[in-house]
Amino acid sequence: MWDALVGVAKETYSASLGEGTVPRPLIMPLVRGELVGMIWARPLKAGQDALTGIAELANIAAAAGADEVVLVWETHDVATTCELPVVGPAPCLNLVLATREGHVLHQYPYNEELLSRGPEGWASLAPDWMPAPAPQPGGELVPPIQAAVDFSFIPIEIDHPSPFGVTVVLMEEDGYRVSLTEAFAC
Repeated sequence: MWDALVGVAKETYSASLGEGTVPRPLIMPLVRGELVGMIWARPLKAGQDALTGIAELANIAAAAGADEVVLVWETHDVATTCELPVVGPAPCLNLVLATREGHVLHQYPYNEELLSRGPEGWASLAPDWMPAPAPQPGGELVPPIQAAVDFSFIPIEIDHPSPFGVTVVLMEEDGYRVSLTEAFAC
């Protein structure tokens, strides 16, 4: 399952760079080894809004009762948006696999290859993936990612017949892009 999740993350990331964009941070919650779906952060404003928006990715995992989560983000993008120093390799696609017991940080550094430049100045890029360093059990996570990991395993208590369903609706209304697997579709 892990290799499939890494593959999807890299493919999605590569496609977005080719279109001149950097994908927003993403969470993939799992319940008993089954993928709940893929949820991308809402549009983020620099600073506190970005910190909050990334941490709120945890809501879907908590509402689903996830026992594992995978969070995906780009080092430089999250540091810039959250107004934090760049920590670790950059540019780098990061994936963290987390459970209640701890997490393992996986980093996939790359070089940017310019494919083309648009008339408005945006660049179409392709990642040239470099060798990945060894996975880092308990590796340092930037604050909003650490918050998302921590909050993913705190049950959400909503007085509603379908706490998961209402969480999905509220997150979509806030601008999060939610793509659920068939097993978890509301």
